[in-house]
Amino acid sequence: MDFKEIKELIRVFDKSELNKLKVKEGEFEVAMQKGFEGNTVVTTTAAAPAPVAVPTAAPAVPVAAVTADAPAAISGDTIDSPMVGTFYASPSPEASAFVKAGDTVKKGQTLCILEAMKIMNEVEAEFDCKIVEVLVKDSDPVEYDMPLFVVEKL
Repeated sequence: MDFKEIKELIRVFDKSELNKLKVKEGEFEVAMQKGFEGNTVVTTTAAAPAPVAVPTAAPAVPVAAVTADAPAAISGDTIDSPMVGTFYASPSPEASAFVKAGDTVKKGQTLCILEAMKIMNEVEAEFDCKIVEVLVKDSDPVEYDMPLFVVEKL
């Protein structure tokens, strides 16, 4: 787990209602616990490299600042990211995209894959719709509740 992933984990943990969290990946382990006033205490251990010193989480950066290159105004209905992760438009690099602008999709059809913590999560259409625009490029990081697709409900 690299420093960027740890920082993101801290940010998500701080926003959650959880009081304790422990994640173990191979020989790397991170444990977090919220203090009395919502402060996060983080401890890490790693077998191979020296332990990474992680400061107490700083205030979260607004999503608008992270996605500064996104369109200013999105008109129409959107399908938003259910989690923080990496956006993949296709099941593999050599495969074609699940959907593209102009496609009509049925409820339950896979729209994309979001990778979070090395787990591939399929995002499915919650209703029949037409894809008007794909707002995210392949392999781009996405935030929770970030618009992924502009759609027209059918």
